[in-house]
Amino acid sequence: MTIRVLLVSHYYPPHVGGIENVVHQQATHLARQGADVTVLTSGPRSTSTTDGGVRVIRQAAWNGIERRTGVPFPVLGPGLLATARRWARWADVIHVHDCLYPTSWAAGLAAVLTRTPYLLTQHVGLVAHPSVLVRGGQRVVYRIAGRPLLRRAARVLVVNGKVGEFVRDQGVRQEDVALFANGVDSTLFRPIRSDADRVALRQRLGLPAEKLLVLFVGRLVEKKGYDLLLNAADPAYELVFAGDGSDLRRFAGRPGVHHLGALPPAELADVYRACDVFALPSESEGFPLTVQEAMASGLPVVTTDDPGYAPYGLAREHVTLLPRDAGRLRAALRAIAGDAARRERAGAWSRRFAMTNFAWDEHATGLLRTYDLVGGA
Repeated sequence: MTIRVLLVSHYYPPHVGGIENVVHQQATHLARQGADVTVLTSGPRSTSTTDGGVRVIRQAAWNGIERRTGVPFPVLGPGLLATARRWARWADVIHVHDCLYPTSWAAGLAAVLTRTPYLLTQHVGLVAHPSVLVRGGQRVVYRIAGRPLLRRAARVLVVNGKVGEFVRDQGVRQEDVALFANGVDSTLFRPIRSDADRVALRQRLGLPAEKLLVLFVGRLVEKKGYDLLLNAADPAYELVFAGDGSDLRRFAGRPGVHHLGALPPAELADVYRACDVFALPSESEGFPLTVQEAMASGLPVVTTDDPGYAPYGLAREHVTLLPRDAGRLRAALRAIAGDAARRERAGAWSRRFAMTNFAWDEHATGLLRTYDLVGGA
């Protein structure tokens, strides 16, 4: 019997971001394994389309908050609950992504009204943000809407240990929390084949052919640490930033700094292959998707020593985990830039780790097993 799965996400491609990429890959691979998949998400207008065997239901939303502040939070119209209820009644199981968004709240309420079992993947905890208003808003939303949504879920999947602690603090029982890593497309995100291929990619991307390039991928916001990386600039390497944010003036006219903007996955995969090292001095993220993509691309990784990485047992001789300090970051990048053999060993280890832990086919198989458990609970 074919299982009918309703995936719920505040955004979905072509909108660029980590959660929407995860949901897109989940939907695609679940459909390939025989599930009947519908995605409920937001969009500039209400539409129903089919993408790669996946039904995509977009509910009209205003996205001015993200455009004006960089905070990804769509505001949806009053028809959202009716749409969520209709598709919840169709589904055998509902899979909600993150508890912070209106799409998630509507899906949770629809699940209760239709008595459809649901599980929830929580991607982050309380996000550090320079705005007192944003920090306070998160706490209010978690208290009023997020916490009840988490507690009612039949299972809460978390991507790292730190998020696991967060959801338990919200009142989720230990036995209802499971570590479940995101997947990565190891065919799209793959190592460069040769130095000649790297030079050709750099020429196409407008990057210097002979420089050692350190890559940052993500939204250009304080939480991601792009400003720390800018402050860690050094003549030993040049910096490449793939992502957009509210303040791009910091990149203007800076020597040795290249800003490529936000890119779709296929172009982003080429950028990973064109660079030599990946750096992400982010805060409170644990194991973000961009680190997984960098590993699959065979890059050495330099990132924050976040406790969320602990359950994965990363080899510290190959993955550089640091405090969020520009001086320490600069020293680490200089050391890696000056040691080609170390870069080669670390990159090879990254690829092996990604292939073992993050393949999408195994991820989808694990989800289907989880859906069976939730549906039978």
